[in-house]
Amino acid sequence: MLMLRLGRAADLPQIERLAADSPVGVTALPASRERLADILAASEASMAEEVVFSGEERYFFVLEDTETGTLAGCSGIIAASGFRSPFYTFRNEMFVHASRELGLHNRIHVLSLCHDLTGHSLLVGYHLSDQYHQPDVMQLNARGRLLFMASHPQRFAESTSVEVVGISDEHGNAPFWDAVGRHFFAVSYAEAERIGSERGRGYLAELMPGYPIYVPMLSDEAQEVIGQVNPSVQDVFDILMDEGFETDNYVDIFDGGPVVHAKTALLSTVRYSELAVVEVGEVQDGDTLWLVANTKVCDFRACALQLRWQPGEPVVLSAAMAQVLKVSTGDQLRLVRGG
Repeated sequence: MLMLRLGRAADLPQIERLAADSPVGVTALPASRERLADILAASEASMAEEVVFSGEERYFFVLEDTETGTLAGCSGIIAASGFRSPFYTFRNEMFVHASRELGLHNRIHVLSLCHDLTGHSLLVGYHLSDQYHQPDVMQLNARGRLLFMASHPQRFAESTSVEVVGISDEHGNAPFWDAVGRHFFAVSYAEAERIGSERGRGYLAELMPGYPIYVPMLSDEAQEVIGQVNPSVQDVFDILMDEGFETDNYVDIFDGGPVVHAKTALLSTVRYSELAVVEVGEVQDGDTLWLVANTKVCDFRACALQLRWQPGEPVVLSAAMAQVLKVSTGDQLRLVRGG
């Protein structure tokens, strides 16, 4: 069984393996042991805090195979983006250039550096090992953390954003970075992502152009990838779209990939998840996939289970399921349909 939980310092060696295998652009999963250790330490500190509103807390989740102890994937949440320095994106805008005398009226696509999304909660660091790329596992890794948000809304912002990995090639080159960022910071896209993951993206964003970028003046290759999703994360992007994220307003300052956003309370997993009382007993064969999570913080657990359950009824778990989810009869679980 696969189980999503919050990461611990003891997970560091396996998380290093996941980070080494993750694609360029997963900036919250740096290939640096020291940085990963800092992220885990921050996550453990956040679990221990009594939080009444979102701040600099972050939560790092790992997906564990309970039979082998192997970590199959990871994901995370930053409670409030840009807490120490602004969270920069490019805003997609249309400028109008008009001349009444000449009878001309042109709408021109521009990108303006902004920090509109500063303060949003930020979903980060999604990664899944290749052998675990099944729909139910992707749902658990991507949406399980949203069940955590639903149970602890005071820990997160009213709005949530996600940086989606944009287009780059197998050599770590990105057309958008080459057309824009490389002129202001003379390193490759892969190196820029490494610096951003270790020092923070604000370090590089401050060197980006403060004036609007007129998109028609960029190369055709750069224009074509603006707002486009890397094929390696298309399945996860589809899950985000099903959650209700909006895609057209912002793009990433490095690779031009979409930066999506939504009201946290309106995300499908948050909005439609329901609480049920646990009953440990004999489980009937289920016909529906449910994402199931306890309502704890430090001992948070979530799984994807086939259950025969109807809203308003107790949810019947086997003793083994209850043990994995760290619940017993009378406790509460939060459930939402999977897939």
